[in-house]
Amino acid sequence: MKLASLLAALVALLSALLLVIMALWPVPAAAQGSGCVAHDVMLEQLADRYGERRISVSLDRAGNMVEVWANLDSGSWSITVTTAAGPTCLVASGQAFELVDDTDGLEG
Repeated sequence: MKLASLLAALVALLSALLLVIMALWPVPAAAQGSGCVAHDVMLEQLADRYGERRISVSLDRAGNMVEVWANLDSGSWSITVTTAAGPTCLVASGQAFELVDDTDGLEG
């Protein structure tokens, strides 16, 4: 697979997941929960506990940083949102992550 195709697939996945997050779990509510820590602490926890690495980063409409983390070997994945004020919040996680190439007709 081409790198561009993989990146396009990741962008499509992130867009769909971001819509779900925005609809079901607003960032201000997540920032008040116990799943929020400093960004470097979150990075360390996801790497040490689950072997996840960041595979995608973008900004949402409110200017928050949205990151997708995954372990391509085990299939574990996590989505975090970092607010402008600083805390990084875990808003979704699960299993069976895989990269797909559904970009036919999107390039060009």
